[in-house]
Amino acid sequence: MSESPDTRSLVSASSQLNLMEIDTIDDKEFDIPQVDTPPTLESILNEPEDEEEPFVLEDTCLLNTENIDAHSCETSSLASSDSGDRTHLKRKKKTIEINATVHGSVLRHSLLKGISAQIVSAADKVDAGLPTAITVSGVIAVGTSHGLALVFDLNQALRLCLGTTATGAEYGAVSALSINHDCTRLLCGFAKGQITMWDLANGKLLRTITDAHPPGTAVLHVKFTDDPTLAVCNDSGGSVFELAFRRVMGMRTCDSRCLFSGSKGEVCCVEPLHTPPEVKEHPITQYSLLAMASLTKILVIGLKPSLKVWMTLPYGKSDPSSVPQLAWQFVAAQKVVNPVLAFCRGDTVHFLLVKKEESGTIHVIKQRQLHLNSDIISLSWINSRTLVVLDSGEKLRVVDRPGQETLETLDLSEVQLVYGSSHFKSLATGGNVSQALALVGEKACYQSVSSFAGQIVYLGTKSAHIMTLRNWRERVDCLLKQERSVEALSLAWSFHEGTARAVLGLFGDPVKRKGVVADKMVEILFQFVERSLKKCPDQGRIQLMEQHFQDVVPVMVDYCLLLQRTDLLLNQIYCRLAENVVAKGVFLGEPESYIISERLGHVTTPVMRDLLAHYHGNNMMDSLENCIVHLDVTSLDIQQVVQLCWTNQLYDAMIYVYNSGMNDYISPMERLFQVIGPPLREGRALTDEQVVMGNKLLVYISCCLAGRAYPLGDIPADLVSQVKNQVFEFLIRLHRQRSRPIGREEEELYPFIRTLLLDTREFLNVLALTFEDFKNDKQALEYQQRIVDILLKVMVDNSDFTPSQVGGLFTFLARQLAKPDNTLFVNRKLFDQVLEFLCSPDDDSRHTERQQVLLELLHVGGVVQFDEHRLLALAEKAEFYQICEFLYEQKHLYDKIIDCYLRDPLRKEEIFNYIHNLLSMPGYTPEEKHCVWNKALQHIQELVTLDPSRSADMVACHFSEEVHPIISQLQDEHLVFQFLGYLLDPREGRHPLAVPSLEAELHELQLGLLCRFAPSQLQTFLQTSQLYRLEEAIQLTEQHGLGEATAYLLEKKGDTQGAFTVLLKALKEKLGTLTPGMAGGGRDGGEDSPLQRVERSLNDIIALCHRCSHNLDQQQREVLWFSLLESMMSPQKLLKSPDTRHTSDVLKELTMTVLNGMSSFIPLPDIIQRILQDPVYGKGKLAEIQGLILGMLETFNYEQTLLETTTSLLNHDLHWSLAHLRAAVSRGLHPRQDHCNLCLQQYKRRHDSPEQIIIFSCGHLYHCQCLQQKEDGSGLTGERLHGWSCYKCSSNQGGRSGDRVAKDTRRGRSTSLAQTRVTSACGAEADGKKGVAEATLDPQQSQSWDQLRCLYRGPSRLAILSELSHCQGNEKAGLINTAQPGTGSIVHGDNFQLKLSVPPLVEE
Repeated sequence: MSESPDTRSLVSASSQLNLMEIDTIDDKEFDIPQVDTPPTLESILNEPEDEEEPFVLEDTCLLNTENIDAHSCETSSLASSDSGDRTHLKRKKKTIEINATVHGSVLRHSLLKGISAQIVSAADKVDAGLPTAITVSGVIAVGTSHGLALVFDLNQALRLCLGTTATGAEYGAVSALSINHDCTRLLCGFAKGQITMWDLANGKLLRTITDAHPPGTAVLHVKFTDDPTLAVCNDSGGSVFELAFRRVMGMRTCDSRCLFSGSKGEVCCVEPLHTPPEVKEHPITQYSLLAMASLTKILVIGLKPSLKVWMTLPYGKSDPSSVPQLAWQFVAAQKVVNPVLAFCRGDTVHFLLVKKEESGTIHVIKQRQLHLNSDIISLSWINSRTLVVLDSGEKLRVVDRPGQETLETLDLSEVQLVYGSSHFKSLATGGNVSQALALVGEKACYQSVSSFAGQIVYLGTKSAHIMTLRNWRERVDCLLKQERSVEALSLAWSFHEGTARAVLGLFGDPVKRKGVVADKMVEILFQFVERSLKKCPDQGRIQLMEQHFQDVVPVMVDYCLLLQRTDLLLNQIYCRLAENVVAKGVFLGEPESYIISERLGHVTTPVMRDLLAHYHGNNMMDSLENCIVHLDVTSLDIQQVVQLCWTNQLYDAMIYVYNSGMNDYISPMERLFQVIGPPLREGRALTDEQVVMGNKLLVYISCCLAGRAYPLGDIPADLVSQVKNQVFEFLIRLHRQRSRPIGREEEELYPFIRTLLLDTREFLNVLALTFEDFKNDKQALEYQQRIVDILLKVMVDNSDFTPSQVGGLFTFLARQLAKPDNTLFVNRKLFDQVLEFLCSPDDDSRHTERQQVLLELLHVGGVVQFDEHRLLALAEKAEFYQICEFLYEQKHLYDKIIDCYLRDPLRKEEIFNYIHNLLSMPGYTPEEKHCVWNKALQHIQELVTLDPSRSADMVACHFSEEVHPIISQLQDEHLVFQFLGYLLDPREGRHPLAVPSLEAELHELQLGLLCRFAPSQLQTFLQTSQLYRLEEAIQLTEQHGLGEATAYLLEKKGDTQGAFTVLLKALKEKLGTLTPGMAGGGRDGGEDSPLQRVERSLNDIIALCHRCSHNLDQQQREVLWFSLLESMMSPQKLLKSPDTRHTSDVLKELTMTVLNGMSSFIPLPDIIQRILQDPVYGKGKLAEIQGLILGMLETFNYEQTLLETTTSLLNHDLHWSLAHLRAAVSRGLHPRQDHCNLCLQQYKRRHDSPEQIIIFSCGHLYHCQCLQQKEDGSGLTGERLHGWSCYKCSSNQGGRSGDRVAKDTRRGRSTSLAQTRVTSACGAEADGKKGVAEATLDPQQSQSWDQLRCLYRGPSRLAILSELSHCQGNEKAGLINTAQPGTGSIVHGDNFQLKLSVPPLVEE
């Protein structure tokens, strides 16, 4: 039963410091450099405000405290619920991981009922007013708004009521309270500035202090120091005073000394360092440290032995409305206790470690700062590791300082916290405070929060509340009350591991602490099991029940294993869960992961029995096998498990049980051989399961011989040798049974080795690995020799083994024999026998396999076992060319290797790489390379026939000087053609010929071969090659009748007429094939119809005429083109029958093509005259030549339309530009003011005579006379009348206006855009109007045009047309970019000139 708050003490005694309990934290401390002369207070006040320096990371160990807390009504937490909040029971449960951070309810929030009731009663009965301040020490004192101080003992009983309402009316409200450390004196500060001291033993008023600080200011803080005769106070003027109490001749006096003047920056918070009794001998106490927080900086000063400033630190940037906070706390770090000052203004808490050096100097060390993202209005230490902060939203947060983590958040809005705003504004004395201090006072609650001995008291308008840390048991129980067992276990585990925050109530040896927490966790686990069974849904789908237990059972298993209480898990908890079938099934499905991860290594017999049944019933045999091989066999029923494993083919588990449970390593092999042996003896193929079993058997034997346990771990060291011997003895048995029964049929010898030879390579690899360890073991060496003898006896002369298997055996033997410490003996005749077997010429099967096996045998050192001459003879006879290459290479007979490649059909293509590498790479003697070079040259015919391309590459690289002899050796001309084609191909990466002079002859030779074998490729060759001679090439092409090639060469030579003649002749020949008899042949008749050949030939000759016409005169052009036209028109005379109409139409189309081509070079009248003179067209009707004439007319019409469109666009663009310019310059000018900008007089100064004025386009107005006088004064002549510029605008742009005008005149332009002279007459002035008398045009035309171009930024249509013409001329120009010539209006042209009568106006 909890005690009543009225009968139990609210505040415990001071916490005890035990340095032996402090955890050592290896922190690095960063000291502030020492200064010889500390700054004075005045120098600090006069310092400029600097930015805050970043803090250095510094973490410390903290003091352990244990408090006895009062019980009372509780409020709910925002971050972690409390026992009083029943709404948390309805929250959805979440699975908490083991490593998830759970803090639970850290603070106990209690209402002080007795004090709260007395506050309300005093307000009603004695008119005490509302509470305004509170302080806590051995007693609790509450100040009121009517000047009373209520003093309560620790049982909340009212002991004293100090002061009267009359005094309150005179002094105002109690604004500050302070109790000295022995609870004998109480200081009361008042809103009107008075301070009183009371004796708490008898309630007697000892002192009334009225002159301690300037009058008219409220007391914000009054605080005792550790010296009962010394106190400090802080008033609303921002000043701080030291109060020294004296008693002289029975008279109590008080001396006041100003420590800080508010005129230098108001202080709004002071905090003296109070030393707990347990560290009262600390060397820092002799200095009586005081921390002060002004609106701009933090100061730490020492009051004793003399006033001295030890540290000053500016805030940096902060919110002006934020409230500065200070809090001291003694903290233990590395077994040294020193005070730490926490201070903040805004959302960041800073920490300063203060320590005294042996020299007597005090060092202040910056430590890691804390960011909270909220505006803090109250800051308190609740123990040396934990802070409690209150933000402006009245949210209370518990923060762990080392972990920088918020542990809990509470809402204090219902407390209705008391704020001291009226005192900070000094309303009782007229409000004579600065705006900055008044702004801070809006959120000031310094006197409403008081901390003492691990407890914090908050004062509300009608109540008082206390916050204390819960001890660890209470925090766990709070979660249990809310049925949050998973979180309770997580929190308890954090206590167990020492990772929890704000821990209270755990002391002593770490082992004992873990034991206490473990007992609590066991208790929680039992409760959790019972609660889980009770909350299981009795009805509904089975999935719901399974889900329920899947959420809770893993938690139970995890924490039992973490606590290493498998007995608890497998006995009490399992027995309880087994009563529910669903819970039992879920539990049995959990251990697999824990067993495999080796967290659970032993299982009780009942659980193992149920586990086997569970896995077997659910057909989860793989999972069962995984579990068995990780469990301790002592918990297994060996006979049951072996039978189960054999039945379900769990061979790994069976082997493990035999090995670990009975130290039997032979029985598993016997049982496995019984399965795979019979099918092999009967010649049947093995099933997939049997193959898997054979592989397991091979791996198992390998592990046994290597000293490794199967499938995991190692064989015990004392059994390794014994196991090896047993396995060897088993493998070399003659028969399956040790004593063969009489009458049983004969069986093969060494059955186990024969079975393992099913995978010969792997079995030999196992033996090779095993033989590596047989160096000093005599018994093992005997087994090694014995096994080798058995292998030779079984495999040699046995047709059941393939050449690969036999070769693999001898390769294995060759490797073993090649070792320097070899002890094996193998008869050399056996190697000869194997050689005969592999090189048997009578058997052509497995030729490649035999060769590869023998090659591998030679590579591992088997060559020493053979007679090389005999081996080479057998290899050549068996056509083992790779073997021959191996032997020749050892003898450096590289030229003979070429013969091996040429004879080997599988490796012929590799000969080119071999020759190239050998002739190119270092490491071979010149003689060896020369032999290979000669050998390759001898077989060049075969090489070119094999691959002409790669042969050409090889010749170009290594045989470039032997090209002609090589070509002479090639008997087939077509082969020469292919070879030269690749040799002369200018492709990338080809080696150039070493003798360039030969290339001309080779090109001409290739040209002749192309004429014979590939005429279609001749034209491409002539275009790409430049090394042939033209005359010889022309003769060759003429000799083979290749007209197109001849014409190309003649044109290249410069004989245009000759090329034309050749092509024209070819065209006439093709036209001659168009006889009336083949009239049906059309252009679409086939891939190469006569008309298509004519069209191709005509296109070639037209292209030639186009290329040549540019270099010919008019007469030569006519001869060329009219000859072609005549050739096309002549055949049409013979095609007049109806059957030839299609051909005639096609020829007319082709004739039109000729006419279109020649129209660019021959005048149209000459063309028409020639057409009309032709018999075909001249004697016929007009309709026959209508198509030709209409085509010419269509071309003429197109060009005429293009010319007209261009002219129209040009005229329209010019008209638009002129109209736009005229509209701009014809606008009137409106002056900005009615006075001259030079003489500052009205423009109508005299009424008797007219006066000329000038208005610039900028709107400024001048008298003409003033401008003339200005220019005369600046040395300019009167001829500058038309070169004036606005002086005001010129002066604004910098420089003298006269100079600017002179410079602009020399450039031929002016800074103004327009000038207008206006003559004003008297009559006109009377009407208030100005007339335009004269308009002049000056050299500012270019300036006007620049402005006009800026106004018109888009492309004109003429510009678009010009752009098209530029594009046709292959010029790159932007269509829209007006900065480039030809892309904008015509006014953008540099040579465009325009004269106007009036300059333009450009608006600003």
